[in-house]
Amino acid sequence: MIIARNVSKKFNGINAVNDISFEVKEGQTLVFLGTSGCGKTTTLKILNRLIEPSAGEITIDGKNILSLKPEILRRGIGYVSQNNGLFPHYTVAENIAIVPNLLKWGKEKTSERANALLTQLKLPVTEYANKYPDELSGGQKQRVALARALVSDPPVLLMDEPFGALDPITRASIRKEFLELPELKSKTIVLVTHDVQEAFELGDQICLMDKGIIVQTGTPEELIFKPVNEFARNFFSHQRLQLELSALKFNSIWSSLSDASPAPTASLNSNQSLWEGMEMLSEKNEDVLIVRNSEDGSLKEISIQTIQSVYLENKRNR
Repeated sequence: MIIARNVSKKFNGINAVNDISFEVKEGQTLVFLGTSGCGKTTTLKILNRLIEPSAGEITIDGKNILSLKPEILRRGIGYVSQNNGLFPHYTVAENIAIVPNLLKWGKEKTSERANALLTQLKLPVTEYANKYPDELSGGQKQRVALARALVSDPPVLLMDEPFGALDPITRASIRKEFLELPELKSKTIVLVTHDVQEAFELGDQICLMDKGIIVQTGTPEELIFKPVNEFARNFFSHQRLQLELSALKFNSIWSSLSDASPAPTASLNSNQSLWEGMEMLSEKNEDVLIVRNSEDGSLKEISIQTIQSVYLENKRNR
């Protein structure tokens, strides 16, 4: 879907982004991770030409982005920033309708689409559609910003530190909602963050950046267990245990788990991490929880002891 080859960007003769290449497959979430000033936001903004590249080539769905007018390119790309970018003098409904109005949608079509998104994002239409941004909490503003980015159903979504301005509790809650949102299942997403836990939770692939270059690209599991150099190893050292548990998904250690008896509901699915399993065991104050395989529906059971043993076994085998 998105292919970047040898992309660079210079500001005043200095490379903010230096000869980077990457690929994002359709339906995949790629996260640019790194400290402030490493080039991740510049890279993101190059994708929708908010910043023009100095060199290199980028194609989206087979089309060179430089061959398209910026306004045409951006019609197929949703964009969510950290500061949400909502117009304070517009209501929630009016903010969401900005792109549909530019596309000359009818009022009925715009209203139906906006209402459906607000419902998905847990913002009841009767309560929130006519509110103004300054009447909303930080988490609610970001939900509205996401609805505005998604309203025209773009195939690509760019997100620049979308949860960065939220408090830690709201941030964790919004991330969980983000993962469960049906609207996002088919989107190709590129997300920028400096939050390692966020990157591990949301990313199918992660590009770890430093000083304008991509140091390593891989899954969370590959980055935490197979760092390519000292920088990559040290980047995750301050919270390694949590990150190792976050990188390991139940489907990767499925054969090590015990079969469970048929159950009406499962608390977790196999795409979730061992860390999430530990959190849920603690939250529910349960000794055992059921995990459902997202592919074949089979059931396994987990406990704190199970998670500890399979984690240690995984460590020994690496």
